[in-house]
Amino acid sequence: MPVIEYKCPNCGSGMVFDSETGMLSCESCGRKDSIENNPDPLTRNVFSEDEANEYHCTSCGAVIIAETVTTATTCSFCGSAVVLGDRLTGKLAPAWVLPFSISKEEAMQAFKKWCGNGRLTPGGFMTADRIKGITGMYVPFWLYDINNNIEVQAAGTRVSTYIRGDYRYTETQHYDVYRKIRLNYVKVPIDAAEKMNDELMDKLEPFPYDQLKEFKTPYLAGYIAEKYSYNEDELFSRAKHKISEYIEAYIRSSMSSYTAVTYANKQIDSRMAQANYVLLPVWVVHYDYNKLEHTFAMNGQTGKVVGRPPISKGKVTAWFAAVSGISFISLKLISWMMGGGFW
Repeated sequence: MPVIEYKCPNCGSGMVFDSETGMLSCESCGRKDSIENNPDPLTRNVFSEDEANEYHCTSCGAVIIAETVTTATTCSFCGSAVVLGDRLTGKLAPAWVLPFSISKEEAMQAFKKWCGNGRLTPGGFMTADRIKGITGMYVPFWLYDINNNIEVQAAGTRVSTYIRGDYRYTETQHYDVYRKIRLNYVKVPIDAAEKMNDELMDKLEPFPYDQLKEFKTPYLAGYIAEKYSYNEDELFSRAKHKISEYIEAYIRSSMSSYTAVTYANKQIDSRMAQANYVLLPVWVVHYDYNKLEHTFAMNGQTGKVVGRPPISKGKVTAWFAAVSGISFISLKLISWMMGGGFW
């Protein structure tokens, strides 16, 4: 029964991670304990991946039903925060965790404010009173360190123009261009949860990786957490694709002294230096509007909100009409000024 629950030494209630203080907190008596000084049960126990098929809440004894990717959850019967320890050891153990710094209440207020800034969203949507649920979730990510060896052969030209006497001359010089570049990228994030939308997760960046903590299970208490669905090798192609535009931009910048460049040969050898399994904080908001559910995500450290809100056709039409009206007035004003008349 590898279920981990943090009991308050004072009153026996369940303790959860407090994003404001960064400590384990008892909501009943107010006791707060340092996580750094709190022994982690996983350092004393090692479980095999297939050891536990059934989990029991240590508070009420109820059976805990959880998906195979879930590593932290709450008991459906008594609400106790529990961590499923056998899913966080060995290869399944994260190296780091980035704790939440935004509480649930702060996340709700920030989301309502974000809704109010939507100029083209329906009026009813902006009231932000249709929040169906908000969940604090630690999403599994791989952070890649990638070394890139690059060789480029190209033809470059420099074009210059000058005037002599009554004539304008254009001179074009041709060059053979060769570049040998080494680029190293660190902590390239790729979300590893099958159920999470990759586009949403990418837009949540950046996360403050300088605030990563060595993984300890108390950080998960009171939140939902999942283990990775894909290992580092399966997602490496996505990581390479993610940095490809930055590599291309760097190559172009190294040849910026030329007017034009035509590549003859370009070889990019990207290799994984290392990949670290980490858990990053995300508030997931489910919003019910017009009989449809919209999903938004909030960076649990920075408060950045991403998602696709509904668009009001009436507001879009009015916006285009206003833009068209301004353009029409501008054209008439220019015509009046040039013709010296009235309109």
